Amino acid sequence: MTYIEIQENLKSKIKVLNETLWDNRALNPSIEKWLVNFSTEKEKLHALYLLSKFMYFGAVPMRNLLKSLYRDFYRYPLIESIRKSNGNTLDSDLIENKFKEEEKKTRFLGVGNLSESGAHLLYFFRQENKLSKEMFVYTDEILDRSNADPQVRFPEVKHYVFIDDFCGSGSQATNDEIINQCVVKLKKLSADIQISYLMLFATSKGVKTVKDSGLYDNVEAVIELDDTYKCFDINSRIFPQKDNFYFEKDFAKEFCYRLGRPLFYSINQKAGLIGHILEQVSDDAALGWGNCQLLLGFFHNTPDNTLPIIWYDEEDIDWVPIFKRYNKKYNF
Repeated sequence: MTYIEIQENLKSKIKVLNETLWDNRALNPSIEKWLVNFSTEKEKLHALYLLSKFMYFGAVPMRNLLKSLYRDFYRYPLIESIRKSNGNTLDSDLIENKFKEEEKKTRFLGVGNLSESGAHLLYFFRQENKLSKEMFVYTDEILDRSNADPQVRFPEVKHYVFIDDFCGSGSQATNDEIINQCVVKLKKLSADIQISYLMLFATSKGVKTVKDSGLYDNVEAVIELDDTYKCFDINSRIFPQKDNFYFEKDFAKEFCYRLGRPLFYSINQKAGLIGHILEQVSDDAALGWGNCQLLLGFFHNTPDNTLPIIWYDEEDIDWVPIFKRYNKKYNF
C-alpha cells in the first residue's frame, strides 16, 4: 500500500468517526491545519494514525455515564445495604422508603473550583438522576468555621459523594488542600460519615492512588483505563502488532515527546514552576500529565492527560490543536 493510500484510508476512517461519534469536532479543514504542526510526511502520517485512535465522548454518552455512576455506585449499594439490614427483604415499598431517607442524608460535591469540569458536570448529574438541588454543596460549605473549632454544618448528613469526570494520576483527589482538609476533619468529627470518590473515567494508576490514600471509604470509576490505553506502553492497544508494518510506535513516541515537552513546559512555567522541578515535571508531562499517554476527550474539555499535541492551545507557542483543551489560567 502506498503512502497516499494509507493517508486516504486514515482520513476516511477519521471522517466516519467525526460524523458518527465526534460531533463534527474534527472536520477536514481543521485536520489539515493541525497537520501543519508536524514537519515531515512521516510525522503527519503517524499523527493521522494517532488521531484515528482518539476516543471522544459527547454530551449524550456522558449523560448516560452519569446515570450509570449514580445507579451502580450510589443507589444499588445503598439498596443492598438496606435489604441486608432488613432481613434480605424484597419489600419494594420498604426498600424505596428507606432509600429516600438515606438519600436525604447525602450531599454530592464537585472536584475543584466552580470553573472546573468536575463541578460543571454536577448540573447534568442532577438533571439525569432527578435529584434535588439541596443535595449539592460546595466543599467549603461542609464545615462551619464561624468558631475557632470548626464543626459539621450538616449534622444529619451521613454520605458525602465527590463526583469527578476524570482521574488520571490521582493527585487532585489526594493532594488538593481544600478537599484533603475537609475529608480529614469530617472523619475526625464523625465516625459514621461515609465519604466516596466516584469518577466517570480513571486510569488504573489513578484509582490505586486514590484508594491507597485512605481518605475515602469508597472509590469507583465507571470506566477504568488500564495501561493498554497508554499510547506507547509495551502492551498498547494503540499500536498492536498487526499495525507495526506501517506505523512505528518508537517513532511516534519520539516526535510526540519532542513536540509535547515544550508545550507542557510553557504551561508549567505559567503555573509557577521553576528550576529543576520545572524540568522534571515537564519531562514527565510531555506525553500527557502523569505520563498517562492517553487519546481521550470529552464534549466539555480534553484532559491534560491526553497527548499535548492533540489539545495545546496557548498563546506562548504557535500550535494548532485538533481537540482543544480549555486550560486553567493562573493569573488575571
